Amino acid sequence: MSTLPKSLRATSDLRHLRQIIAGLDEGVILIDPDQSLLWANDAALAMHGVERLDQLGETVDDYRARFRLRYRNNHRLAADDYPIERVVAGEAFSEVVVEVTVAGEEEARWVHQVRSLVLNDADEDAPTCVVMIIQDVTARYEAEERFEQSFNANPAPAVICRLADLRFVKVNQGFLEMLGVEREAVLGRTVYDIDVLHAASDRDLAKQRLGEGRTIPQMEAELQLPGGGTRLVIVAGQPIELDDQPCMLFTFADLEPRRRTEAALRHSEERFTRTFQLAPVAMAIGARDGHVLCEINASFAALTGYEAEAIVGQSLADLGLWADETVRAGVEAALAAGGDLRNHEARITTQDGHPIDCVVSSETITVGEATCLLWAFQDITRRKATELELVEAIEAVMKDTSWFSRSIMDKLARLRAPQANSDGPGLDALTAREREVLALICRGLDDKSIARTLDVSGNTVRNHVARIYAKIGVNRRTAAAAWARARGFDDGAIALQPGRGG
Repeated sequence: MSTLPKSLRATSDLRHLRQIIAGLDEGVILIDPDQSLLWANDAALAMHGVERLDQLGETVDDYRARFRLRYRNNHRLAADDYPIERVVAGEAFSEVVVEVTVAGEEEARWVHQVRSLVLNDADEDAPTCVVMIIQDVTARYEAEERFEQSFNANPAPAVICRLADLRFVKVNQGFLEMLGVEREAVLGRTVYDIDVLHAASDRDLAKQRLGEGRTIPQMEAELQLPGGGTRLVIVAGQPIELDDQPCMLFTFADLEPRRRTEAALRHSEERFTRTFQLAPVAMAIGARDGHVLCEINASFAALTGYEAEAIVGQSLADLGLWADETVRAGVEAALAAGGDLRNHEARITTQDGHPIDCVVSSETITVGEATCLLWAFQDITRRKATELELVEAIEAVMKDTSWFSRSIMDKLARLRAPQANSDGPGLDALTAREREVLALICRGLDDKSIARTLDVSGNTVRNHVARIYAKIGVNRRTAAAAWARARGFDDGAIALQPGRGG
């Protein structure tokens, strides 16, 4: 014949038991074998937001009606799975974590970690009371949830491995995107499968610290990519606890964009160096301030006779490259005024003292972190000699122009003064008589011929010519003719007035 479990309510032990557990921080609910709630300490009442036992419920069914429980994965507990039901059934369990929602509300108020205890009668070995022990772990799980949200939202790649077996238990989106893999390809794998310390700059130290569960300082490493190749990163490790288990949080800074930029810059510098050294134009690189040279190319050495060892580290002025102080001052003034030179004519002196006429240009460049000047020197000595010879030939020919046609004279005049500028004084700056004299100059007449044509004295003609030169800014007849032609002066349309005064 079966007997019912003896109730603790009928014994004096209940009072003593209540005195023992009244001040515990853990919540304790005593349940009679007949499924009625015998007593709960203040901690258990507070964990349910009530002040009296009857507000928890008089029976297990009442408790289930007033509080809805679900697992952390949002699955509701069936009636038989409620911890209080399992306690009454005499089931021993530990650390069941549930979210507790007050009936009628949608959001859970608390997270409880529950375990059971069965008190048996010493004589009859039958349960006299079952105990549900509760810990409020709401704050811990809220902190873990905040960490989870922060971990997943953090744009910096990160992954967490469990120190017990070195398996990855969490990974954020930044890490997945950096490696180009799916979450399933990381979770559950070990640090041997995905070596986050591959080619680390201090790999031995990192492995030692990982084995000891200590902080791993920042160091460069190369993560191996699934499709081959590596990705340069800075990795660091920080020990943390996750679900009460010691873990290591690895964080990464992606250095691959920097590596690509540095590689592109290196290739650019290599191309610049090759171009600089092979350029047929003499070139040099110097400091912007003081013009101290730091590099020259082969064409510069060939032009000036200086080898790199003899010239690098000296300024252009100290080297005596400029032909004289006037040239140096002109170059430095042009740089100070315009920033860079463009086709500036200057004379330099080679190592053996030979003068060279050059067109000098400069460009501000950055070498490393320094602001420098790139100099270019184009030798125009032969060109200037050729121009001088041509000018002398033209002047010799124009001393006797009687056998030249006017068109040839015009072309020779333009060659003689190719820099004629349409800016400055115009034809209206000349008097009528000065225009007549200019017309005869354009026709190739000398002073005596002009005097005879205009029926004036030679001294008068010379005075007119001097005034014309002064007004238009020239000092040769050919230059005056070129000036007139540049402004569309038609000497054939000028009506001459012989014998007129002035």
